[in-house]
Amino acid sequence: MSNNLSYPELAALLQARAGVTVDPGDLEQPGAQFEEFGVDSLGLLGVVGELENLHGLKVTSGAESAKTPAEFMDLVNTSLVTKAGA
Repeated sequence: MSNNLSYPELAALLQARAGVTVDPGDLEQPGAQFEEFGVDSLGLLGVVGELENLHGLKVTSGAESAKTPAEFMDLVNTSLVTKAGA
């Protein structure tokens, strides 16, 4: 993984940690909501945990409560950029 989480990486993490198969292109659609893909806060918590393990960082609080993929990506990538600059 790079210093930024991409939609294909998010889709792979959702498959591995939340058991939900989502096309990365669908995640990128404006207005897309996790709810429409069957992803809940517990699924996102699993994704956050995996990201924290992979990158050795604490992902910004609230990422597991994100309602949209775009919101989740913003929170996670902000955490990754902050760590990279530290």
